[in-house]
Amino acid sequence: MNLEQLIDLVVDALEDVKAVDIRVVDVRGKTAITDIMVIASGTSDRHVKALADNVVIKAKEGGVAPLGVEGQDSRDWVLVDLNDVVVHVMLPQVRDFYNLEKLWLQDGQDSLGAEGE
Repeated sequence: MNLEQLIDLVVDALEDVKAVDIRVVDVRGKTAITDIMVIASGTSDRHVKALADNVVIKAKEGGVAPLGVEGQDSRDWVLVDLNDVVVHVMLPQVRDFYNLEKLWLQDGQDSLGAEGE
């Protein structure tokens, strides 16, 4: 599966469970950790867990085994590491506090949008 297909798979998995404010951030050249970060919000801790679980299920169905999943116990921020794509699913207040978009986006740069384009 190529990078664009993986981004589409992740975004579709998030949209399937009604994620809020999905952002795709290209971090190539900014970190060696990953190429793409997908950031989304859930409306409750159960919703955050359901979103992350669906990403894991859809990734496995697509032949991509997650390298790890962090935060499932707290469920206010769950990270799914798919190697080239790292998915952050958070409660809105946690997302506002950490503001990952601002951290990784340079002045005037926008995210790739929910469609990965």
